[in-house]
Order: sequence, then structure tokens, then C-alpha cells
Amino acid sequence: MIDVPLSVLDLAPVAAGAPAGEALRHTTELARRTEQLGYRRFWVAEHHNMPAIASSAPAVLIAHLAAHTATIRLGSGGVMLPNHAPLVVAEQFGTLEALHPGRIDLGIGRAPGTDQVTALALRRTVEGLSAQGFPRELADLMNYFTGDDPGPITATPGRGQQPAVWLLGSSGFSAQLAGTLGLPFSFAHHFSAQNTVPALELYRRSFRPSRWLERPYAMVAVNVVCAETDERAQWLAGPAGLSFLRLRSGRPEPLATPQEAAAYPYTDVEREFLAQRRDGQATGSPETVRRQLGELLGRTGADELMLTTLVYDVADRVRSFELVAGQATGGLRS
Repeated sequence: MIDVPLSVLDLAPVAAGAPAGEALRHTTELARRTEQLGYRRFWVAEHHNMPAIASSAPAVLIAHLAAHTATIRLGSGGVMLPNHAPLVVAEQFGTLEALHPGRIDLGIGRAPGTDQVTALALRRTVEGLSAQGFPRELADLMNYFTGDDPGPITATPGRGQQPAVWLLGSSGFSAQLAGTLGLPFSFAHHFSAQNTVPALELYRRSFRPSRWLERPYAMVAVNVVCAETDERAQWLAGPAGLSFLRLRSGRPEPLATPQEAAAYPYTDVEREFLAQRRDGQATGSPETVRRQLGELLGRTGADELMLTTLVYDVADRVRSFELVAGQATGGLRS
């Protein structure tokens, strides 16, 4: 039984041969449809220098999505704080919260979400590129929202317009920091499955009640591809695996078709790597996905699941979320 809220993480995937604008229109279509289906929140992720991903400017995309939806929470999964001055993030998300009060989530990540050359182009200085300064920059960001330590700078909008702040992570560092600060925590199980349970245990052990949260609240992001049959779902999932392999080898490309992914000459090592990467994720028919998500909930005790579906065709992407909402869970609104 899947009895926790379900949410969506979308990367605005760019299909081979298609422009980025089409990817962004498809993300907008998906946000509207998942709102209708009853998903709780819709997040977009910051990535740079990746031809297969068009969500490089989360604040801009969130503003667009908010104008085309009415109730679903919208947010970043996440904004990579080392890439930005905290004041800029406070003003951007303070503006979003002022325009759409009660609907904005600010998920903050510690990694740059790109390679070091691109990170340097974003920040324009080597100072701040190291994740070691993350706790200080996070404290600065929170202070711009709360004004607890008034200084000469006031974020406007920003102060008094704080969105719901989350910490994101794929290891224990952000898990412990989120617990210490009393913030909700979202773990990237979709690309760091082996660290999920230890990180969540550390988060819960470290948790201290705060003005934002009385008890720990953990969300787990998981890859999901749901189709009418297991075979169809595995076929649709092929391009995501190939895209990850190409990214890992330093050759990022737009998302291939399922036919191209199936015809790719994988080595034995690559096949084993992809098999390990699929472990703990959810790919298959509604019955298979329901069982796999149930097992994940049993292992993690997650309070919420965030599903990310990277497939070539937007119709298959929408259909996957429809099947999860209607058949794998028995209906989200209930």
C-alpha cells in the first residue's frame, strides 16, 4: 500500500532532434496533468552544460509553471547554492513566494550540479566553488528571509516572504545539517541508492525541532517508469540509462530514442553498471511499480516519495504518472 504523498521531480528532458523550448512546453504540460492527478509538489532541478536537460534556470521555470497551474506546490530540486550569491536566491524565491504565497518550495543543494569549468563560469571566481562554505552560505540565505540578524542589506522581496526551505542530499553531510537545523530533507535515492538508508538514519538521529518543523520529515526521490507491461517499461527506460552512461563518460547528449538505446553496443561492464543503477528504483507495470515502491517505503520509512521519470516521449512520461496515480496507488486523491 502506497499511503504517503507522491510528488514529481522533472528535468525538462531534451529529446534528440528537438529544441529546448519543446522540452519546456512538455514540462508545463506535465505539471498541469500531475496537478489534476493529485500529486503534492512539482520540482525542477538545476543542471548546467547538459544538452539533455533544459531546467538550467529553476526560478524562471517555476514562475512560468506557477502561472499555468493553480494548486500544486512548485519548487527547486534543487537550487545549487555554490553557484549563486545567497542574496540573489533570497530575492528570486522571495519574489516567487510573494507572487504565489504558500505554493513555493526552495530545495537547496550543496553540489554545483555541473562540471567545475561550468561552475567557474557561473560564479566567476574560484571563491565559493568549494562546498565547504555551504553551511555559512545557507545561514546567510536563511537570514535574508528571517531578518534574525539584521544587517545593512534587506532582501526585497525576501524578508518575511520565506518559501518552504528543504535541504537536498546524496550523502550524510546534508542529512546531518538538515537534522541539526530542523529542516525537511530530500534524499537523491535516484542516483545514490546505496547511501539512502544510512543518510536517513543520520538525519533522524540529528534532528532538532525548529520553528519550521517539529518532527523529522524525509522525502525520497526515486526513478519510476510505469507502463502497461514490465517489458514496455524496460524499453522506455533505456534512453535514461544511455544518457547517464554518456554523461559519466564526459559525452553528454540529448535523450536518445528507445530504439537507439536498445541498439547501442553496451559492454559487459556498462550493462553491469546500469543493472546496479536500476537496483532499488521502480520500473514496470503498475503492479510491479506498486511492489517496488512499497519495498522502498519499507526500507526507508519515507514520509513522501518524489518520482522522476526520464523517457523520450512526453506522452509516455505523462502516462507513467497517470498509471502510478490511478493503478499503482489506487488514486492519489483518496
